[in-house]
Amino acid sequence: MNEQDISKYVEASSLRWTSHILERLFQRNIRIDDVKVALLKCEIIEQYPNDYPFPSCLVLGRAIDGRIMHVVCGSNGLELWLITAYYPNPNEWSEDF
Repeated sequence: MNEQDISKYVEASSLRWTSHILERLFQRNIRIDDVKVALLKCEIIEQYPNDYPFPSCLVLGRAIDGRIMHVVCGSNGLELWLITAYYPNPNEWSEDF
């Protein structure tokens, strides 16, 4: 999976919102539209090829207001499974997140 694949899933609305991400979005006051925007122009920063049930990755993107966002997502080849999203703590990440 690459950045172009991710944006194609978003543009086609081929997204699977897991109960986990929906719970985390509510807890973290993150809007669904922010996740979609972040995924449209994202950069993969870590790959998890052995994740179960599908390979996944951590991506870096920007929310609607420009804030840095991390999203963990995976794909079964038909749709993008959204696992979690958060605004990274600058004290826990390098300058470029």
